[in-house]
Amino acid sequence: MPAESATTTVRHAVTVAAGVFAPGHLGELTQYLPFELVDDVLEQTRTVQHRLRDLPTRVGVYFLLALGMFPRLGYARVWDKLTAGLTGLAVPRPSEKALRDLRRRLGPAPLRALFEVVAGPLAQPHTPGVRFGGLRTVAFDGCNSLKAPDTDRNRSWLGRIRYRMGFAGYPTLRLMTLVETGTRGMLGAVIGSAGDRDEPTLARRLLPLLGPGMLVLLDRAFDANAFLAEVAGTGARLLARSKSTRNPPVLAHLPDGSYLSYLDGLPVRIVEAELRVTGADDSDVGDRYRLITTLIDHRRYPAAALVRLYHERWEIETAYLALRHTLLDGHVLRSGDRPGLEQETWALLTLYQLLRMAMVTAVETRPGTDPDRASFTTAMEAARDQLTAARGIFPDSPISLPGAIGTAVLDTLLPARRPRYSARKVKNATSRYLNRDDGRPQTSTTITAIDITLHTPPIDLTPRRTRPTPGRPPSTTQPPTRRQRITAIMNTDPHRSWTGAELAERLQVKPRNLLTQLAEWARLGLLTRTGTGTYALNTPP
Repeated sequence: MPAESATTTVRHAVTVAAGVFAPGHLGELTQYLPFELVDDVLEQTRTVQHRLRDLPTRVGVYFLLALGMFPRLGYARVWDKLTAGLTGLAVPRPSEKALRDLRRRLGPAPLRALFEVVAGPLAQPHTPGVRFGGLRTVAFDGCNSLKAPDTDRNRSWLGRIRYRMGFAGYPTLRLMTLVETGTRGMLGAVIGSAGDRDEPTLARRLLPLLGPGMLVLLDRAFDANAFLAEVAGTGARLLARSKSTRNPPVLAHLPDGSYLSYLDGLPVRIVEAELRVTGADDSDVGDRYRLITTLIDHRRYPAAALVRLYHERWEIETAYLALRHTLLDGHVLRSGDRPGLEQETWALLTLYQLLRMAMVTAVETRPGTDPDRASFTTAMEAARDQLTAARGIFPDSPISLPGAIGTAVLDTLLPARRPRYSARKVKNATSRYLNRDDGRPQTSTTITAIDITLHTPPIDLTPRRTRPTPGRPPSTTQPPTRRQRITAIMNTDPHRSWTGAELAERLQVKPRNLLTQLAEWARLGLLTRTGTGTYALNTPP
C-alpha cells in the first residue's frame, strides 16, 4: 500500500451539559459565559421554565447568542451548528416555529441582564495603549446604522430616516455605547427610539458608569455646557472637541500654549491647534481643533500630547465596524417588533463583548502586546469553529489560557499600528457626506509627518455665545425660539389641551416635525402629554 494512501483516524472527546441541556453552549466562549451565570440571570429575571421541556430557557440563551455568530443562516441551520459536534447524543430536532416560540418565552430581559454582567473594562493597568497619564481612556458615541426589518411595528418604534432624495429603505436602530478605547470593550449601552434624536440624551443614561480614574473622549455632538458639567460631576476627566461656534473667555495663558477658561462655572483648559498632515503621496491635509479638557495641569498633560491623544476617540468607530460588518456582515436584523429587536441587540452586544474578552485575555499572556493588534475576524472565525465542534466548553485544566481562540489570535497578530489616512469614499447617493471633500486621499495612505501648531488667543474675559455672520451686523436681540413661541400660544388658554396639528398651523410648520419636538419636550418634563397628540403646559398647582 503506497504511503500516500495511508489513513489515520482521529478521535476526540466532547464534554457538554447532560440531557436536553446539551445544545446549550457556545464552544470555547462558554468559558466566558458559564452555565451557572446564565442560570443565575434567568433566575433573577424570572424566566426559568416552569417545567423541563425539550428546549429549556438556558438553551434558548445560547441559541440567541449563536444567531449572532451566523447572521446568514436561518433558525434550523443555526440549531444544526449547535448540535453538529454532539454526534451520538439524543438531542431534539425542533421546528423553526418552536425556536421562535423559545425566543418569545425568553424576552429581552435576560439578554440585557447578561450584557450588563459581562460589560466593563477589560484591560489590566499594565496593558499597553489603554491609559493616558494614569487615566483609562473611554469614549461615547452613537450608532444609527443597524438596519431593522421594514415592518409597521418597527417603523412605529424606530421611525424612518429621511435623506435628501427620499426615505431610507430600512428603519435603523439607535444605539449609544461607552467603549474602552484601548481594547474596544464595551462598558455599557442603551437602545433608543424614534424620539431619541439627541445623542447627549441617550449618553446621560450611561453617566453612572463613569468615575474617577477615567478620561472621557467626546466629539462635537456632545459639546454642551450642561452635559460636560454632568460628565465632570461623575469624577471622570474629559477631553472634548468644541464646536466652531463656541468662543470661550480667555482667563490666563499657560506655558504650553493652552489657556484657562470656564463653561457656566466649570473651570476648564482649552487647547487650540492647527494640524497639518503630510502623506507618502505628498498629499497635505489640514484641520483646526479646539479641545476642552478638565485636565488643568499643563505639566502632566501637555497640550500637544492631548491633541495627539484625541484621535483615540475613533477606536469606538472600529468597535461599530466589527459589530456591523464583521459580526452582522452587513445583514439586516431578524426581528419584526420591539421586544425581538431589543432581545437580538442585547444578544449581539453580549457576543461582541465575549469575543473581546477572549482577545484581551490572549493578548495579555504576551506582555507588551497592544490589544490593537488582535484581529476580531480571527477571533470570530475561531469561535465559530469551536462552537460547531462543541469543543472547549469546559477548560481542559485549571490554567488553559489562551485556548484555541486565543492561540489563533496570537498566531495572526496584526502589524503595529501605523499613522495613515483612512480611505473615505462615499458610495451611497443619499448620504449626507456625498459632496464633502476634505482633501483626504481616496486610498489608505501612510502619514509621513504631523505638524501641530498651537494658537493662543489674547486674554479676553468677555464670553461670546456665537460667532457673528460675516457681512451682517451683530444683533442685540435674539428671536424667540420655537418652544418660547409655543409656550406663548399655549399661555393664551393655559387650562386646555392643544393638539400638535393646531400648534403647527399657528406656527406655519409641518405637523410631523412639530409632533416629534412636542413628544421630546414632554419626555423632558417641559410639557404634559394629556392624550394622543395633545399637550398642555406644566402649570404649578
